[in-house]
Amino acid sequence: MKKYMILLMILLFPLNVLAYSSHIIPSGQTLGIEIQNDGILVIGFYKVENRFNRGDLKVGDAIIKVANTKVNTIDELIAAIEDNVHDNKVNLTIKRGTKVYEVAFKLIYIDNTYKTGLYVKDSITGIGTLTYIDPETKIYGALGHEIIESNSGELIEVKSGKIFKSSITKIDRSSVGTAGTKNAKFYSNTIYGSVIKNTNKGIYGIYTGDISGYNTLEVGTSETLKTGAATIYTVLEGEDIKEYDIYIDKIDKKGSIKNIYFRITSDELINRAGGIVQGMSGSPIIQDNKVYGAVTHVILDNPTSGYGLFITTMLKEGES
Repeated sequence: MKKYMILLMILLFPLNVLAYSSHIIPSGQTLGIEIQNDGILVIGFYKVENRFNRGDLKVGDAIIKVANTKVNTIDELIAAIEDNVHDNKVNLTIKRGTKVYEVAFKLIYIDNTYKTGLYVKDSITGIGTLTYIDPETKIYGALGHEIIESNSGELIEVKSGKIFKSSITKIDRSSVGTAGTKNAKFYSNTIYGSVIKNTNKGIYGIYTGDISGYNTLEVGTSETLKTGAATIYTVLEGEDIKEYDIYIDKIDKKGSIKNIYFRITSDELINRAGGIVQGMSGSPIIQDNKVYGAVTHVILDNPTSGYGLFITTMLKEGES
């Protein structure tokens, strides 16, 4: 009986506690990103008849229903308001943070048209860097930080989204106090994958592009990462992924996102970009032929320096 019990215990013990692969594809490719927000995001107010028409709404609220009609695009919002306005009012269901409210919102009727006084947005488009693709699950991770709506500062909640081809056309250099940026041409019909979630550790989804020609590298852990020389993969022109030298000065194993403090040592990267620029977030960090992390933040007082988070953090987030 003891032998059978011991055997059963061995069989039930997990052989591999990691859901992600031990070897992943490090990328550095610049992506176009489009996310459809869950609901219509209020990003501001404009004056109608010399006054703001805020009602009970605030910047950052997401309008998810008009009366009983679900809305996800601005066209749907307009049509639903026209169909459901009564006595110059319309009932809205809004999401504010984690709470859902119903409000009676007053419209202003002028020139035979109902005016809301709201600036709204139903989607967001931008660029970022693809960090990795898991060759087994096809799960990818990019950016290493969240996407927020610039006017409201609110996290974009994903209803749907896609990543697609883009090509860098110009780099606006970083300088002390100012983060530069990558400028890109979008090819939105060349889709590489979906966007499933947007978190403070990056965006994640399923990669649907061809990965047959890509090489993999071993996943590095915080226990083997060391201060000293390393590299990042990123794009400064067109779609050409290149490797640039950095130096890791400090490693914080306890932090949730700012785990790797580094500085750019590549003269080419400093001369062309001034250091780290917007759009570089997600660039994989490589040391000793292992993937250890991703670039996430630039230090504005010294844009040749920045932070990264551990790749294992991204891999766990992608699998969760």
